[in-house]
Amino acid sequence: MLGLRGKLRLDTDRLSLRLPQHSDFRQWAELRRQSSGFLTPWEPTWSDDHLTRRAFTNRVSWAARCEKLDTALPLFIFRREDGCLLGAITLDNIRRGPAQAGTLGYWVGAPYARQGFMRESIAAVVHYAFTAMDLSRIEAACLPENAASRGVLERSGFKYEGVAQSYLQINGRWRNHVLYANLRHDRRGRTDVG
Repeated sequence: MLGLRGKLRLDTDRLSLRLPQHSDFRQWAELRRQSSGFLTPWEPTWSDDHLTRRAFTNRVSWAARCEKLDTALPLFIFRREDGCLLGAITLDNIRRGPAQAGTLGYWVGAPYARQGFMRESIAAVVHYAFTAMDLSRIEAACLPENAASRGVLERSGFKYEGVAQSYLQINGRWRNHVLYANLRHDRRGRTDVG
């Protein structure tokens, strides 16, 4: 769905998802700062300048460039009723041609966890990816002990596919991740093959 001035915006019952803008800096920095203890066990180590305006400006430029080049779709998640920033979701590593796939990543601020916002965001991005972007496969990975992330993926139609050894550096250490995928025409587990 397109929003104002042709800019991409995905709307759900409670949320609006759109590319980050320079004017989002204060909300983003404050939410990341206040949620740092909640987020850092699950994320790559933050750079020293992670919360600076300069780093955020680079993030905004990267997001616009990726969306234009069709290599990633980095979206901020806002509550529609008051415009409050809740987190972010990114469809990254978009591969075209015979793959037609991308990798999903996301985070939600500590005050907004376990309220269904990420599940709603995942549903919107997956629908957009399978319809407007014509992707066939969306992958996601998380730490094995991240029960909340595993649960939201499973409730969002992603199926467990295995374990990737030393998949990403998280909090300064190479960590194994469990792999999930959602397929546009998923027949896994069905017995009505015909």
